[in-house]
Amino acid sequence: MNILVINCGSSSLKYQLIDTKSKSVMAKGLCERIGIEGSKLTHEPAGKDKFVIEKPMQDHQVAVDMVMDALLDAEHGVIKDINEISAVGHRVVHGSKYYSDPVQIDENVKKVIKESADFSPLHNPANLIGIEACEKAMPNIPHVAVFDTAFHQTMPEKAYLYAIPYEYYEKYNVRRYGFHGTSHSYVSQRVLELSGLDPNNSKIIVAHLGNGASISAVQNGKCVDTSMGLTPLEGLIMGTRSGDIDAGVLQYIAHKEGMDIDEILNMLNKKSGMLGMSGVSSDFRDVKKAADQGNHRAAVATEAFIYRVAKYIGAYAAAMNGVDAIAFTAGVGENDGLKRAQICEYLGYLGITLEESQMNIHGEEALISTPDSKVKVYAIPTNEELSIAQQTLALISK
Repeated sequence: MNILVINCGSSSLKYQLIDTKSKSVMAKGLCERIGIEGSKLTHEPAGKDKFVIEKPMQDHQVAVDMVMDALLDAEHGVIKDINEISAVGHRVVHGSKYYSDPVQIDENVKKVIKESADFSPLHNPANLIGIEACEKAMPNIPHVAVFDTAFHQTMPEKAYLYAIPYEYYEKYNVRRYGFHGTSHSYVSQRVLELSGLDPNNSKIIVAHLGNGASISAVQNGKCVDTSMGLTPLEGLIMGTRSGDIDAGVLQYIAHKEGMDIDEILNMLNKKSGMLGMSGVSSDFRDVKKAADQGNHRAAVATEAFIYRVAKYIGAYAAAMNGVDAIAFTAGVGENDGLKRAQICEYLGYLGITLEESQMNIHGEEALISTPDSKVKVYAIPTNEELSIAQQTLALISK
């Protein structure tokens, strides 16, 4: 079956048409600057030349219609009829506490997506706009929501409740939700397949390390803890997000600088992390280059990131009373052998040793630990689009 995967942002729309039988991408593309001057569609059909259409996209409906035209185009398309698409899988960031699995979209689902926008104001409204635009363009095709928060819904109360008055959980659903769930689900499943571990007796830690970064503890195939919280702000140091911080710092800065809570949250989300610490960039590659050239702040920011990752891995090994495998994924995790090695230097007590050749692993699926390492360590490129397609297929095939 062919599944169209849609990932809609406030001014962008990414898509992939995936043949689930062969797990191959038939076509992929990106609509940029939707509703903004200079909008364009970049379409990449498998086995054909990439082409770009520069055309005004007043809204997401126009963008979706252009995507459909590109997929059906006689020269650049990959299908001849819209009915060759079996279903559309939509990436949705937040499903609150209500969804732990993919769900076929109806009015009730859309209501939850809308109401959950309080937790994800930048993403959920855009996700909903994309869903409704696709429904108009493809009204007779099933539409499925796959939530970033879903994989983490198996966490026990001791992991997801915050130590604040319980009434805020009862009244407003304030709790840890976690994000990057589709990536954590895909990568942990690949670890099981590659390692031969018993799915019902396994302890896996997934480190999704990129501009946004999170770690999960996966025991017997189910998430038991994860580093992001109510929002994607908690946990690791990220490109522009602070990660864990003493809440008292926020009050102190607010009073000193005359900032309100919205300004504080903007600072934590957009001006902190690697950018704020280094003063150089939110891009790990730029920060590394600056550190190599003797920039002390850049070097400390890099060390702090590595330290925080190692701390979380250690905490999750303790939480599961052991770990069988660790997987590094996402931009930094898949491509930066030096950071993988520096993180694992902290984990010698687990009996981890890495192959020297792992330094040359960039964007490849590989076992990077030595045969005598007591914990298997992998580099695994994440494939959220394939995961969404597979989950969509599984749902509509029931």
